Amino acid sequence: MAYFAPYIDETGYHMPSYTDIRDDLISQAKQIFGQDIYLGNDSQDYQFISAFANKLYDSYLICQAVYNSRGPATAMGPGLDVIVGINGIKRLGDAYSKAPAVVGGTPGTVIKDGIVSDNAGNFWSLPSSITIGSDGIYATTATCQTPGPIEAEANTITGIVTPTLGWTSVTNPEAAVPGKYTESDPQLKARQAISTANPSRTVLEGIKGAIAGLSGVTRYVVYENDTGQTNELEHPPHSITAVVEGGDDQEIAQTIAKRKTPGGYTNGTTTKMVTDMYDEPTPIRFYRPTYVEIAVAVQVKRLSGFTTQTEDDIKSYVADFINSVFLGNTTLVISSLWGAALQANRVLTSPTFSITSLTAARLGEAQSSADIPLKFYEAVRGSKVNVTVNVVG
Repeated sequence: MAYFAPYIDETGYHMPSYTDIRDDLISQAKQIFGQDIYLGNDSQDYQFISAFANKLYDSYLICQAVYNSRGPATAMGPGLDVIVGINGIKRLGDAYSKAPAVVGGTPGTVIKDGIVSDNAGNFWSLPSSITIGSDGIYATTATCQTPGPIEAEANTITGIVTPTLGWTSVTNPEAAVPGKYTESDPQLKARQAISTANPSRTVLEGIKGAIAGLSGVTRYVVYENDTGQTNELEHPPHSITAVVEGGDDQEIAQTIAKRKTPGGYTNGTTTKMVTDMYDEPTPIRFYRPTYVEIAVAVQVKRLSGFTTQTEDDIKSYVADFINSVFLGNTTLVISSLWGAALQANRVLTSPTFSITSLTAARLGEAQSSADIPLKFYEAVRGSKVNVTVNVVG
């Protein structure tokens, strides 16, 4: 194309290419110095024009970036951070894994700024000050000091890093809830799209959008039963039921209270009191997910190129997929686990294994090839420890 000055019209921002800029500068140079001037690729004049054209092209590119930062679909980085503020949300920072912890020792022992460790060497912080009860134990929450999806299986946080007289043991009776890394641009854009429901015309969409925008919330689902009887999910009449993973209990309750209709019943096992501007207290209920550990057995036929790394990759992909399943799914579809396992072949020119069978079940139950039904408040959770790969051939 011939060179043109950058412009903006109803279809967006338009700019010339580097080649168009360079060729126009060469044409203008010949008009000034004569058509017989030598501007071959090996000439010093051409090299100067090329460098100058590149500088101009860089300037046009930054103009394009500025233009694109005006909307959430095309904005990036800090520009996206600014634009999503219009919707009342901000990029979520690093989230730290949390695990229930039971501290044991002499009754009355005070532990200040206690630190414990797991089998992988990760450090976990206890609350700033805890006092062991009369029964010799104290139940609390340990927070990993390393951000991101750090995993810790049940009974693996057992090390005492900061010994204290009277403190004799620590363990985590349940697996940790993994944290997350700082929200990426695509993740923030997806949440921004949901958050536009905050000022929506329907109450249910507004509640969903507001919960999605809360700091620390990783997964959620909101149900409505607008009938006069208990429905098939066992939700009470004329009620809303929210299942929320992550976030602060009180913030979640206040968010629901601000947006629910008067007289609407909130259903759940976690209850928080919310006081309105007239000091009238209202109980707000919602669910925290009940985690279902999934055990998987994959039988594969070894092909050329299969290694122990391939086996480990299969376990990782299956566990990661299980952890990515959204809340609200009433079934874990077994066939989807086949697809997850086959991801271990994704970058290879030819497959290194074939799957001959795959079975799964809730941890501790008999495995089969049937889909696994879930309660509305249940969230499946996977771990490499619970994925077995049997290799034949």
